[in-house]
Amino acid sequence: MSTLSNQIDYFFMRIITLNANGIRSSQRKGFFRWFSRQRADVLCLQEVRASEDQLDDKLFNLNGYHRSIVPAEKAGYSGVAIYAKAAPVSVNNKMECPEFDKEGRFVEYVYKNISIISCYFPSGSSSEERQDAKYRFLRAFEGTLSSIKKNNREFIICGDLNIAHTNKDIKNWKGNKKNSGFLPEERAWLDRLYEELGCVDAFRCMNQDDGQYTWWSNRGRARENNVGWRIDYQVISPGLSSLIKKVRIYKDVFFSDHAPLIIDYSYSINE
Repeated sequence: MSTLSNQIDYFFMRIITLNANGIRSSQRKGFFRWFSRQRADVLCLQEVRASEDQLDDKLFNLNGYHRSIVPAEKAGYSGVAIYAKAAPVSVNNKMECPEFDKEGRFVEYVYKNISIISCYFPSGSSSEERQDAKYRFLRAFEGTLSSIKKNNREFIICGDLNIAHTNKDIKNWKGNKKNSGFLPEERAWLDRLYEELGCVDAFRCMNQDDGQYTWWSNRGRARENNVGWRIDYQVISPGLSSLIKKVRIYKDVFFSDHAPLIIDYSYSINE
C-alpha cells in the first residue's frame, strides 16, 4: 500500500457507518434528517432490508449523493448500501461467492486511489448451521480482501462484522465466551485480519477506552446500562492510519439497535 503521510492536511473526509436494522425503520426514527447535518462524504449502511423499488426517492435519495443498494434475494433480509458525494469510478456488488452474494452482504465503491466498502457479516447466533455459514463467510472474505489489496489502492471497510474483538469490546465478556460473536475462533480471525492480513482497526487507533460499544440488546435495559458490544468497524489499510483525525460513536439519539460510527480522515477521495 502507498503511504499517504505527506497528504495535505486540509483535505477532509468523513465516513459514517451504521447497521440500520431496516433503512425504512431508521428513516422513520429521523436518521436521514440527522445525517443531512453531518457533512459526511460517505455513508455505509448494513441490514438495509429493502430493495430500490421499495424506497421513496423523496425520502431516500439524498441530494448530492450517489447511491447504490444491494438487497438480498430474500425479501426483508440483510442488504447493504453506500451513499457518496463523489461518483465512483466503478461499483462492485459481489464477493464472487454465490452463497453470500445472494444475501446482499457486500458493495464496493472503487475510486482512483481508494476503495470504500460496506459489508454485513453474518450472525451465527440463531443456529449451528448459521455459525458454520459465518465461518465460510470469513474464509471467503479473506479472498475478497486479497483481491482488493492487489489493486494497490487504500481501502476502508465499513460494516457490522458481528464480532467483538477483545474483552474491552464487550461488557459481559465472561458470560459470552461460548456465544457467537465472541467465540475464540472469531476473535482469532480478527487477530489474523490485523496481524497477518495488514488491516487496521481505525477506531482503536484513536480510542482505547472501555465501554465503547456500538450495539445493545433490546433486552434487560442493556442500552440504558451500557451493556453492549463493539461490533461495527471501519477497517482500513495501513497507509490511512496516520490520517485518522477523529473518531466517535454517536449515542445522543438512537435510530437502530446499533449506533453510527463516525470517523474523520485527512484525505480526499478525489486525489
